[in-house]
Amino acid sequence: MMTQTRADGPGPEGKVNGRRTIVLVEDDPSIAMGLELNLRAEGYEVVVANDGEAGLSHAREPGVDLLILDIMLPKLNGFEVVRLLRAERRTMPIILLSARGAETDKVMGLDLGAEDYVTKPFGLAELLARIKAVLRRDAIARPEEVLRAGDIVIDRSRRAVRRNGQPVELTATEMDILLCLVEANGRVLSREQIQAKVWGVGHHGTPRTIDNFILQLRNKLEDDSAAPKRIITVRGVGYRFVGD
Repeated sequence: MMTQTRADGPGPEGKVNGRRTIVLVEDDPSIAMGLELNLRAEGYEVVVANDGEAGLSHAREPGVDLLILDIMLPKLNGFEVVRLLRAERRTMPIILLSARGAETDKVMGLDLGAEDYVTKPFGLAELLARIKAVLRRDAIARPEEVLRAGDIVIDRSRRAVRRNGQPVELTATEMDILLCLVEANGRVLSREQIQAKVWGVGHHGTPRTIDNFILQLRNKLEDDSAAPKRIITVRGVGYRFVGD
């Protein structure tokens, strides 16, 4: 069972005038300009880069809420940017844009740690809806709640996890999946249920994508990821989280 207490201090921080900051990395000037204008009209702060190296540099700056990243970029492709950011344990959500609609590309992007994958050409309304959905998932929290399970403490308002008193760095998607399992209160969730709750119904992805994220969580939260005691596999069904 998870115990719940009130969190002290402010909620998520870093917003100037309440505006979220999006880094947009797109080498097509017309697409970049159109998206920048529309995102600003929606109330976002927007930083634009036209190659992978510049995009990576901007994404490393503090206060970035979302990275929108084309895959086919000069200097450094989008997949490599995602890989480097996640290797550095940077947790901002990432939406990939690509004219390549092959399932293997979508799976690769999600497996590397992106939250969503949008195929060009796309409708502006669809992209804006996906942006709002990703940011909403990233901000899922009841600010007063701190969840505890043994040596694991989950501060939902700050989207922070500590284990044995030490911070555990989770990506936005890892955090979403962990909360999804924790909030099931010991019930078993299928891979399809996890995928629907975290990414939305009909989102691209495979059971292997969920399995990879579960493995990453076990590596960070379990004493022995090969013999987990918190994130349990229920063979033929899915996963459940075991509290105290």
